[in-house]
Amino acid sequence: MRKLASCVLFFVLFLVGKGIFPAAGKISVDNIVLQTGGLDWLAQTSHTAAGLRGVSVVDSQVAWASGTQGTFLRTTDGGKTWVPGSVPGAEKMDFRDIEAFNRDTAFLLSIDRPAKIFKTENGGKTWAESYTNDTEGIFLDAFAFFDQDNAIAVGDPMGGRFMVLVTSDGGKSWEEIPAAERPKAVSGEGAFAASGTCLTVLGKTDAWFCTGGSSARVFHSRDRGRTWTAANSPLAAVKPSSGGFSLVFVNEKDGVMVGGDYQDEKAALRNAATSRDGGVTWELVETLQPSGFRECVAPVPRTKPLMLVAVGPSGSDYSLDLGKTWTVIRGPETFHSVGFSKADGSGWAVGRNGLVAKLIYKK
Repeated sequence: MRKLASCVLFFVLFLVGKGIFPAAGKISVDNIVLQTGGLDWLAQTSHTAAGLRGVSVVDSQVAWASGTQGTFLRTTDGGKTWVPGSVPGAEKMDFRDIEAFNRDTAFLLSIDRPAKIFKTENGGKTWAESYTNDTEGIFLDAFAFFDQDNAIAVGDPMGGRFMVLVTSDGGKSWEEIPAAERPKAVSGEGAFAASGTCLTVLGKTDAWFCTGGSSARVFHSRDRGRTWTAANSPLAAVKPSSGGFSLVFVNEKDGVMVGGDYQDEKAALRNAATSRDGGVTWELVETLQPSGFRECVAPVPRTKPLMLVAVGPSGSDYSLDLGKTWTVIRGPETFHSVGFSKADGSGWAVGRNGLVAKLIYKK
């Protein structure tokens, strides 16, 4: 399903002394208990006006982002400076997802015809094309990596079935799962490429993706995309602009999904759900839900209890109870995507108009 118009805001979410916490209460980081307080935003310069939707955080110093006009960004100094670049020959492409492994190695995914996947191993100086598809109707929504060798990508239905790609050679080549083995879509159903997070993976083999439009569902594969099962989602699915936009599983059982209607950005209605059985069933969050349409949800590693952050065009929220309840994070609106480092919990998010803002924790 086609994403919303591309826009950009870029924020860096840092944990103070390895963590930032936008709420009152006590949270521990690396067994050190912190008392949370207020938050301030410190504007940064992105050096681009491109719309950014993809973000991937390596650690407190290195992060990458991607967006329209064949654009990617990279910082290697914790966000003090962001250096934009563009992939030669891809100036008209929209890179809605990016996956980075270090300061040198990253992958880019462009969404529609021709849909392509690129890889760099020298910090973006050069990019190698590893997948291309110019078939009418092609539209890739997201990719996710189990490790540096194995990954999966999902695209909108073609011939009534969702496109599924897999790689097992570090992204050098991508295999299209045979059409007959791909998950079936109902008429009018699709995935949203709003943040590159409608698809998520866990462990060595499990993958999930969420959908919307005429039907909101969650598909689950236990074998890296070879076979799939589907479960109904309680998120809004009353028109093409609504449904599930992002999901994450923090373990084999506990999952959180966010979404809503991108044509009604401030509506806090049927915009979050939780699963406690690996995605077999989902329960709608009906009280203290996120404060509007949300395009991305991500966990903040090394926090206790685990903190989840959800972002969207009308603002951002956090949860400390695996998505059961949500509290508003003060600050700018117009967010689109957020990601955190597994190494140290540092995080960045994307939104509108090329702005870059660092979220500062105040004692």
